[in-house]
Amino acid sequence: MGFRDYKPGLIGLATSFGASLCCALPLAIVVAGLGSGAFMFTTMQFRPILYPLGLIGLAAAWFLFWREKRRCDALACRMTGGRVNLVLVVLSTVMMVVVTYVDFFLVEL
Repeated sequence: MGFRDYKPGLIGLATSFGASLCCALPLAIVVAGLGSGAFMFTTMQFRPILYPLGLIGLAAAWFLFWREKRRCDALACRMTGGRVNLVLVVLSTVMMVVVTYVDFFLVEL
């Protein structure tokens, strides 16, 4: 099993983590007392770039996952890394929901 087998899950996880860099991660660091408001302000200026990239990456991860699942169903084969990919893509979706909630409901710019 190589990178190709886990590509959908890793893409989803990486892009949702990237999207959280502008919103949820700075807020968590400031709340934990490890950062300052200036750190949060600096990272949040990249929100118009990171948030849409996170959504596009998450959509791509789901697309890759379902495409591979359909291919394996058509060939009557077992999907390599299917459960791991599903868990990673679902975790990525949960991260994006948290980022969306923090970005649009908790943070007022």
